[in-house]
Amino acid sequence: PEDKLPKLTVPAGFKVEPYATGILDARGLRRGDKGTIFVSSLFVAGKIYAVTGEKGKRQVKTIASDLMLPNGIEFSKGSLYVATPKQLTRYDKIEDNLDKPPQPVVVYSDLPNTQSHGWRYMGLGPDGKLYINVGANCNICEPMQGAAQIRRLNLDGTGAEPYALGVRNSVGFDWHPGTKQLYFTDNGRDWLSEDLPEDELNRVTKAGQHFGFPYCHNGTFADREMGWGRSCDEFEKPAALLGPHSAALGMRFYTGRMFPQQYRGGIFIARHGSWNRTKKIGGDVVFAALNRNGTVRSVRPFLTGFLQNNNWVGRPVDVEVMRDGSLLVSDDYAGAVYRISYGQPRTAGR
Repeated sequence: PEDKLPKLTVPAGFKVEPYATGILDARGLRRGDKGTIFVSSLFVAGKIYAVTGEKGKRQVKTIASDLMLPNGIEFSKGSLYVATPKQLTRYDKIEDNLDKPPQPVVVYSDLPNTQSHGWRYMGLGPDGKLYINVGANCNICEPMQGAAQIRRLNLDGTGAEPYALGVRNSVGFDWHPGTKQLYFTDNGRDWLSEDLPEDELNRVTKAGQHFGFPYCHNGTFADREMGWGRSCDEFEKPAALLGPHSAALGMRFYTGRMFPQQYRGGIFIARHGSWNRTKKIGGDVVFAALNRNGTVRSVRPFLTGFLQNNNWVGRPVDVEVMRDGSLLVSDDYAGAVYRISYGQPRTAGR
């Protein structure tokens, strides 16, 4: 319920408030051409939702149910694309048929269905192609053929090819609005140490680059099991480190104009929060400011309050920039989507 949502904090001049509530396991966010906000889910719900009423009273509709880990969603040319561990499907003219969604069309099914990191994240690149993560089939191992990568393909499912290699599990990526280069979050391995390795923000400057998994972590040290005889100099270095086991997930470049100039062109990153540290970290949205050359200048907290007394009261997953420049944040723990705006008195939420 709205009155039970976490009390969240944003910088002075910003306001955070509920955008939609009662969304079980709210994960991925995508905005349709007509203002519909599509929300995916993962382990708990197995549903895809549509939130209508962008400027007025909002309604939450369930447009698909009984799906297997439908985390990855994207919207293009009137169609909603949904990725499960096994396949990529498309719902055509979806915004005109929210009350009676069409039967999905299978677009692509050549995906390894593994229990480890089998859920997908998806994005539409500036080249008009769909990019989809294929996570490693393990915590730490020599990955199976076709895993531990970000793959791209045409909208009709043809032309699939690996784009970034050595990616353990990316659940968030976006493209620099100027250079069009891909930046992505990546979750580091578990059970090495409470403090190592850190999750990463990475930057792809050319297709086919390898980002180290399973041999090198954080660009600085070889894995104790898989790194023998390998050097971190063989692989691409992270653009930034995001904290050990912080579960950095969804990210977006801020392309709006509502927020102050210092935020424009930077990256908002949702950190879902650690599950296997004695002292939890993450559970926030951080802001990565970039230099003119695309390198990361700083990473600092932006939206906080999900972690109270080492316990979760909410867990952010994805972010989405709205037409008016406000920012949406999903929370799968509290089952809500929040809206952050600028230009009104500061509030700690409701």
